[in-house]
Amino acid sequence: MKFLQFWFLSVIFSVSAFGQTAKEIIDKANQKMQGESNTAEMEMKIVRPSWTREITMKSWTRGTKYSLVLILSPARDKGAAFLKREKELWNWQPTIDRVIKMPPSMMLQSWMGSDFTNDDLVKESSVVEDYTHEIIKDTTMNGYEAWKINLIPKEDAPVVWGKIEAYIDKSDYLQLLFKYYDEDGYLINTMVLSDVKDLGGRMIPSKMEMIPAEHPDQKTVIIYKAMEFNTDIPEAFFSIQSMKRVR
Repeated sequence: MKFLQFWFLSVIFSVSAFGQTAKEIIDKANQKMQGESNTAEMEMKIVRPSWTREITMKSWTRGTKYSLVLILSPARDKGAAFLKREKELWNWQPTIDRVIKMPPSMMLQSWMGSDFTNDDLVKESSVVEDYTHEIIKDTTMNGYEAWKINLIPKEDAPVVWGKIEAYIDKSDYLQLLFKYYDEDGYLINTMVLSDVKDLGGRMIPSKMEMIPAEHPDQKTVIIYKAMEFNTDIPEAFFSIQSMKRVR
């Protein structure tokens, strides 16, 4: 009888702590990195075998639907901006005085010549709503006790990945690593998050590295220099007019 009671309690614990909370774990990890809104200053390094390019940026984000990214340097790109509203993306190019709406055919193209795509900007928060979530196992990642969670796209979900593997720290819901697979199960990109620091009063990874599986000798590194969370950014800020004049 004691064995049956122990087994029953173990099953109940397993279902409540794991099976029902996989989505909640991903959501909490996302919320920790994003907050209800945030502003950020960051540096992006595009690393190739024979050269390196650096870009500095400032971003504003509200929830999961709105974001605006302003390019601060280099000089040739200064003032360019990207606006995300819902699932749509616009680009402002001040040098030619033109606003470009990104069509679906451009979503998988490189963003600013990096290993991130236009689609990464638009779909950055869909890991919560567009996928089903399942905890696969407990594991250790760079000294952190972590969950390995599989994300499988829902039927007819507007996503490009066939599967995502996420590794989330158990104690503080830190995002540690993501692996992105295509529909045939081939690994395409690996994103490594590291260098946990106090940014805006939160201990979060300050460094993200995106590494393409076919080109392991190249990568794109984003380093967060400063962040503020839960700032008062009105929805009206995320407009084409703001994209043109934001500084």
